[in-house]
Amino acid sequence: MQTQKDFVLIGGGIMSATLGVIMKKLMPEAKISIFEKLDKVAAESTDGWNNAGTGHSAFCELNYTPQQSDGTVNIEKALNIASSFEVSRQFWAYLKIQNVLKGSFIKTVPHMSFLWGEDNITFLKKRHEAMTAFALFEDMKYSEDFDKVESWVPMMMKNRDRNERMGVTRMIAGTDVDFEAIAKDMMAYLKSCEGVEVYTNHKVKKFKKLSDGSWKVKVKDVKTGKSIVEQTKFVFIGAGGASLPLLQKSGIEEGKGYGGFPVSGKFMRCKDPEIIEQHRAKVYGKAASGSPPMSMPHLDERRIAGEDSLLFGPYAGMSLRFLKTGSIFDLAGSIRLHNIWPMLSVAKNEFGLIKYLVGQVTLSKKERFKMLKIYFPEAQMKNWELYTAGQRVQIMKKDKEKGGILKLGTEIINSEDGSLVALLGASPGASTSVSIMLDVLNKCFPEQMNSDDWKNKITEMIPSYGKSLIEDQQLCRDTRKASAEVLGLEE
Repeated sequence: MQTQKDFVLIGGGIMSATLGVIMKKLMPEAKISIFEKLDKVAAESTDGWNNAGTGHSAFCELNYTPQQSDGTVNIEKALNIASSFEVSRQFWAYLKIQNVLKGSFIKTVPHMSFLWGEDNITFLKKRHEAMTAFALFEDMKYSEDFDKVESWVPMMMKNRDRNERMGVTRMIAGTDVDFEAIAKDMMAYLKSCEGVEVYTNHKVKKFKKLSDGSWKVKVKDVKTGKSIVEQTKFVFIGAGGASLPLLQKSGIEEGKGYGGFPVSGKFMRCKDPEIIEQHRAKVYGKAASGSPPMSMPHLDERRIAGEDSLLFGPYAGMSLRFLKTGSIFDLAGSIRLHNIWPMLSVAKNEFGLIKYLVGQVTLSKKERFKMLKIYFPEAQMKNWELYTAGQRVQIMKKDKEKGGILKLGTEIINSEDGSLVALLGASPGASTSVSIMLDVLNKCFPEQMNSDDWKNKITEMIPSYGKSLIEDQQLCRDTRKASAEVLGLEE
């Protein structure tokens, strides 16, 4: 069976859901097919237990604000991520008003950075000073006072030495986000739209570029074994860890030179209501030397499907799979002549990362718990359980000087004609999904994005569209307040 569609979106998570909704709002008559390999949507990286749930807004994530060789703190990345998260909030508020998002998916949870040691304290002071010059961060508080910090996170300070030197920042406007709930509501909306079909249990097998510039996409029903073929003008690959193998199957020149190394994450989880009540915050520390950026230790309040818990981690793990539901042959199957040298170069240049991962894998239960007690001195092992969270693929890319480099954040790879685009990478990912999708549209539909029709429709969904929340301080304050009111958040 072959059908004709305007757009084919691969992956049933937050990225495809976001792009699908935006495109349907921009082009109500568009025919869209969405394919998900699993038996339900939002069940891999977007699943609530497979990600940290932090509304990544750079309030507490210290790897977004590196200290330079001259001692200054570079906050450029933090500004971009914070403004992108505000764009996501505006879009979610619009969808809430439109009754697309129906349930509870976001709550206020203060974001904090907590550091020990004189050098770290000096860094955090400089970071705070640089960031509070902008409206995005102007409400950030800094303290070294034991009693003040204890009022913020009493559980972490109980029986801690009062003479211990520490530096702490706190943003009350931080959030905990259930991206699974958002994705499911958006997918439910898309299913209700005329011209949209959402397929689960369907795995994309082949791509073929046709002479007219369109694509044939062969898809297999994993339950019945039957195949369908979609002919489409545009293909979006947003399948988490599976995006790299799918990009390679497409054969586009722009995808050559990319490799991936799978990294799994484990968290300690506590569900005791009395303990949870004592820690209403997300507290981030500094990542260990040589560790990947997603490894920053953090002690978080979480709410998933209405259930509160505390999580501590991540503890990195090693796996050959690109997805939790993937194959042990994923890594080997992704190796090509064009990416083997970049991958070997990264292995040589980033030996500290490999050493860190091996060390994490060999940690004993007591050693993992010892790390938790640095943040929560009174923790008892009986109240915590270890679980495996999501699988991430650390992206490697060819580089003229080094042979290969690690790529942080989310990478957009598109064909020259814009007919196919893939997303690789991870954090901050879901938090900045709306801005990422706007970037996709700008790369692949530049003419339409410059039209008054699309500009007006996007501005209705995102009031700050086309303006800078970094430079326009009052616009930042106004749009943050407006989205907070709709989403029921504290400011």
